[in-house]
Amino acid sequence: MSALELRAVCKSYGAVAAVQNVDLRVETGSRTAIVGASGSGKTTLLRVIAGFEAPDAGSVILNGKVLADGSHTIPAHKRAIGFVPQDGALFPHLTVAANIGFGLAGNSSTRAQRIAELMDMVALGREMLGRWPHELSGGQQQRVALARALAQRPQLMLLDEPFSALDTGLRAATRKAVAQLLSAAGITTILVTHDQAEALSFADQLAVMRNGRLVQAGTSMDIYLRPVDEATAVFLGDAVVLPAQLENGWADCALGRIPADDDGRNGAAQIMLRPEQLQLSAIAPSGADAKGCTGTITDMDFGGSACMLTVRLNASAASAVGSDASRSLLVRSSSIQAPPVGATVRITVTGRAHVFNAPTP
Repeated sequence: MSALELRAVCKSYGAVAAVQNVDLRVETGSRTAIVGASGSGKTTLLRVIAGFEAPDAGSVILNGKVLADGSHTIPAHKRAIGFVPQDGALFPHLTVAANIGFGLAGNSSTRAQRIAELMDMVALGREMLGRWPHELSGGQQQRVALARALAQRPQLMLLDEPFSALDTGLRAATRKAVAQLLSAAGITTILVTHDQAEALSFADQLAVMRNGRLVQAGTSMDIYLRPVDEATAVFLGDAVVLPAQLENGWADCALGRIPADDDGRNGAAQIMLRPEQLQLSAIAPSGADAKGCTGTITDMDFGGSACMLTVRLNASAASAVGSDASRSLLVRSSSIQAPPVGATVRITVTGRAHVFNAPTP
């Protein structure tokens, strides 16, 4: 069952079409991440859902209730939607307890009980209730902001890049804790972020926007492994894109004859592999002309547990690629097992290559 449904939503600012005909369904209790480059329309779409902006056309429906349809718009404070902005936006002159309890109805006793429950929910000790925002760490501030948003028992939670101000280690820990908390509470959540890794880790569903349009939506794994086009593939992570000739589920390319995920197309196409699908094995330099695709490691970008290797294909393989710019491939490898720069290696492929959709005539 869908908690949120967007139908042909449009929003323009003057001559600039920020959001164009967006259709999106968000299932009850799920987590959706909306990603895209700056100016793609993701924040505008979030503001339309929240009620901070009214759509020019289209409709926004939450649990069967129409929030906006062009002729009327329900104001933000009546939508039962929680919102956590990028910086948390805590009131600096109020304590943690007062921030969480802001807007809570009821007598002092019931409010205090609800605030204590929310502190437990976001895993903050009750001894922190009397602290001021400036006395909290960045991660603690974000949890207080989340508790404040949860206080109103929202039907939908909107997160606008809430982890971007945190350092790398804290960001990952806070993101995981928030995801678990929202899942346990059964709250439907939408996250807007420019961090692709964050989106892939956080979300059940990924929605990719570009130039105001929704270009693809689906599970995180499906979109990562089977993006609709090269621009989406590259946006979500490193990608090896090659020209190929398709024949009955196989692709002939610079890496040899490899299985493809489309057995219904034949002829010229563009295929994609993720760097982790390429495996390297060292061979003696004298074996450079051995059967299979071979190359030479020209660069290593060390990243701790893993590294990114640049491999220049040998002459026979490179000639199949079709351009000088494509004669080097990126391969993600375990740092411990990575061959050194200068080594001659054989390249094999794990899994199937993804075939991009044929261009629309």
